[in-house]
Amino acid sequence: MSAAPRTRLAPEVFRLPVARLREGYYSDAYFVYTKQLLEEVGHRPRVLLQVFQKHHSRLGGIDEAIAMLKLAAGQRGPDGRWIPGWEKLEVHALYEGDPIEPWETVLTIEGEYPLFAHLETVYLGSLARRSLIMRNVDAVVRAARGKPILYFPARHDHWHVQTGDGWAAHVAGAIGVSTDAQASWWGGRGVGTVPHGLIAAYGGDTVAAARVFAERFHAEMNITVLVDFDNDSPRTAVEVARALGPQLWGVRLDTSERMVDRSLIDSMGEFDPRGVNPQLVANVRQALDGAGFGDVRIVVSGGFTAEKIDRFERLGVPVDAYGVGSSLIRGQNDYTADVVMVDGRPCAKAGRSYRPNPRLERVL
Repeated sequence: MSAAPRTRLAPEVFRLPVARLREGYYSDAYFVYTKQLLEEVGHRPRVLLQVFQKHHSRLGGIDEAIAMLKLAAGQRGPDGRWIPGWEKLEVHALYEGDPIEPWETVLTIEGEYPLFAHLETVYLGSLARRSLIMRNVDAVVRAARGKPILYFPARHDHWHVQTGDGWAAHVAGAIGVSTDAQASWWGGRGVGTVPHGLIAAYGGDTVAAARVFAERFHAEMNITVLVDFDNDSPRTAVEVARALGPQLWGVRLDTSERMVDRSLIDSMGEFDPRGVNPQLVANVRQALDGAGFGDVRIVVSGGFTAEKIDRFERLGVPVDAYGVGSSLIRGQNDYTADVVMVDGRPCAKAGRSYRPNPRLERVL
């Protein structure tokens, strides 16, 4: 049996500002000047440009980079109209989510350099951002050993990055995202919990807020309730479970890393009791099980990283899902582009050379 064909997102998915990409509005100015100069003097060398990065990572942003080339490569004609250049380029690339090695070529572009010189900044930026998300989400997914990862960093970054970041997280294995924008590229929806704000709106009564929320939304989503508002998570979890019954899917622990849940006061001394820690999760699980709610799941969030998740899993902490936020958008995963061949002959700066990659596939 042959393998199923791999697909790419269509260019229109990205809603790119095509006119501004073509004019170099988002590009480093020297690339725009280079394009302008080469066109003015009539120098149109045929180059091979290769793109790589320096980490063990997952490739993200490649479909967006290809979309930029398809829609914004080209030149202005004598009458000022745009003449598309994609059909004159030969592009080879890996696919979204592919594991990649340090220095591995992930994309090559071959064609007359003035057709695409102005796009280097924007496609490298897309690759860098989305691969960072991919790599970070992949790390927490692996650490969670098959338990669901909820992608929750929306509040920690500019809203404009949500669509592409959510897609990258989805491809890397996140089971849910928190905004509709993050889920838009695959037609999903954002997921969430009964928030602290709604609890506050009901005078700090978690049960009252949970009842109203569940009554309205239980047919549309799995109802999960934050239970740390009063800093007594085991007690609140049981109260919510009793009030909601089968409408309750799970409870979420989100205790501040500067606070100690009341249920831990008598057991302090041999572990760090702050925030969401293994003993707090155990206390909540024991309380729910003891009250007959063994089917209520526990979601944890608040400062979770791949390392913290790995520690919880090694200890066998009874967590059912992890909500991970700001750690997923931290770090860097930069890409570099080099012209390595000119008119069929090797031509690269010192320390760089053409590195063919048999994994690359022609983009049509």
